[in-house]
Amino acid sequence: MKLGSMLAFGLTVGMAGLVWAADAKAPAEKPKEKPTYLTVEEAGPDFKVQGEYGAAEANKAKYGVQVIALANDLFRAVIFPGGLPGAGWDGNKKDKVEIDGRRDGDQVNFEGKGWKGQIGADGIAIKLSGAGGETIELAKVVRHSPTEGAKPPVGAKVLYGGPEDLHNWNNAHADARGLLASGPTSTARFQNYTLHVEFLLPFKPAGRGQDRANSGVYMQNRYEVQVLDSFGLKGENNECGGIYSKTAPSVNMCYPPLQWQTYDIDFTAAKYEGGKKVKNAVITVKQNGVVIHDGVEIVGPTGGGKPETAEPGEIQLQGHGNPVFYRNVWIVEK
Repeated sequence: MKLGSMLAFGLTVGMAGLVWAADAKAPAEKPKEKPTYLTVEEAGPDFKVQGEYGAAEANKAKYGVQVIALANDLFRAVIFPGGLPGAGWDGNKKDKVEIDGRRDGDQVNFEGKGWKGQIGADGIAIKLSGAGGETIELAKVVRHSPTEGAKPPVGAKVLYGGPEDLHNWNNAHADARGLLASGPTSTARFQNYTLHVEFLLPFKPAGRGQDRANSGVYMQNRYEVQVLDSFGLKGENNECGGIYSKTAPSVNMCYPPLQWQTYDIDFTAAKYEGGKKVKNAVITVKQNGVVIHDGVEIVGPTGGGKPETAEPGEIQLQGHGNPVFYRNVWIVEK
């Protein structure tokens, strides 16, 4: 389903056919629409090639490769010595290698920085050869977070388990699959807690940066853990898993789009005494089962967040113009 089509909850995104230029002498053509896919079945041949190649477990492969689709038959391969992020790579950003690729007939060819490689149209394996004559072949792997589908423990409050829980949110909509569309804010407010969230990013190959599946999970409606299609990117503070604009994740654990991902967040609110803040909020975040923030202090609200006070605040699943979806959202208050 493309972004321009009607979703079950009534979301429509369209663009005017023509807009008049400032001098009103001639109509200016509209920008080309960037296709956005919500299902694997509709995502097309580029999606088959995009993804992770290697092994799902640490120390099972000498290399891991992430292939990013960039639209118009263009791709980028990121080669990680030791294995995929969270599954063998040691996190040294200087060691990874990025090479560009292009579709040529029934395969995608990569070349650069002493490496050459190919992926067939079926996208089931990548073959690479290095400058030293080393040749590797890695199979496509689809990883799943160890906390995907985690059941709420005793004492948890289920914020969203299905459309029957829409009453727990303001401005909430579910699509035909029963998934919660980005944009709602919880009706209840919370102080200190553990939060579990599962999210699904659309496939938007022509998007770049903040235009590629943007959303966010807000603690107390003040502090954002960014949600974005940052698959294969550097892992900055404004990319997926970042404490928005403040702290980058220790490792970029973003899976490819159209693949369920998880956040498991432990949050302790800022402490106030006599109306004055004496301790910053502290957060620990696991993305897809890997710790990406460990007891990090958040110095003030992030962009778009409400001002800090001693009062509890809502959970917000930010709507930012992209069809990001959520499920299995629950919280345990401390």
